[in-house]
Amino acid sequence: MPNKRRNRSNKNKEDITTPRNDKDTPIQDYEDDEIEEMQEADLKQLIRTLRSSQKQILELQKSLMDKIENLSRENEILRRNQNEMKQLVEQETVIVTRNHNEVKNSIDQMKNTLESLTNRMSEAEERISDLGDREQESIQSDQRKEEEIRNLKHIVGNLQDTIKKPNIPVLGVPEGMEREKGLESLFSDILAENFPGLEKDRDIIVQEAHRTPNKHDQKRSSPRHIVIKLSTVKQKEKFLKCAREKRQITLRGSPIRLTADFSSETLQARREWQDIAQVLREKNCQPRILYPAKLSFVNEGEIKTFHSKQKLKEFVATCPVLQKMLRDVLHTETQKHGHQYERR
Repeated sequence: MPNKRRNRSNKNKEDITTPRNDKDTPIQDYEDDEIEEMQEADLKQLIRTLRSSQKQILELQKSLMDKIENLSRENEILRRNQNEMKQLVEQETVIVTRNHNEVKNSIDQMKNTLESLTNRMSEAEERISDLGDREQESIQSDQRKEEEIRNLKHIVGNLQDTIKKPNIPVLGVPEGMEREKGLESLFSDILAENFPGLEKDRDIIVQEAHRTPNKHDQKRSSPRHIVIKLSTVKQKEKFLKCAREKRQITLRGSPIRLTADFSSETLQARREWQDIAQVLREKNCQPRILYPAKLSFVNEGEIKTFHSKQKLKEFVATCPVLQKMLRDVLHTETQKHGHQYERR
């Protein structure tokens, strides 16, 4: 027993003399009997070791607490971030859902609008088609009316020409000259003064004579025309032929002029041949304007007669000589009619 204590004492001395690292010294487990046998130095060393261990434990505890606190803080931050993310996701979800609904509603509205526009376009196309049909019908109706008007004018003109065919207008007879003997006697004076051979011709009979009404200008200085109606057209042609041969016709020494009596449409149609007839006359084609408004001339020894300028143009296109001869006057007529169409 004393040896055992001695060994422990020596062991304690060795422990005291050998320096120890408190941090590296592990906490040892002692039995109760060993604690009672320990010396004061051993107890001090044990206390220091316990204090050092306690300090390490406290530091470790503090470190753990700091880590736990940091972890808690980070966890709280993560939780807060998670909540914020959740709220953001919910908000975004609500916004996306709302936008989706709005887009869907907009698409539905666009579809409805497009469908409405399509229906309106279909209705507009139908209306345009109907208007086109109506316009075409109106054009055709107007064309028919114009054709009917032209036909009626032609019929009226023909009737007027038929009625006026035996008439001979006398131009340049002063007003009041007929007061003494009447207008019929003036015609007898014209025959006696210019055509003594026709004076005794019993075929030339005056049916009636009158002055033309002054419709346009009541204050005109020129005398009104005298219209003398013979009994037959043959008498009129015979009289006018003699007048053309004599050329200069007078009444009591004053020059007068004799013409044929036509409707206004026929007169206009005859006037439209004048320029062409003048060119043909210069080329010795012997042009004549026949009743009521036909152009006649000699071409290559053959007499050609045309009722309209269109027929003349078609014939001229097949005849280079006439084409060269009438090119300028026909071109001028085409331009004139083009300007008239533009003004309309």
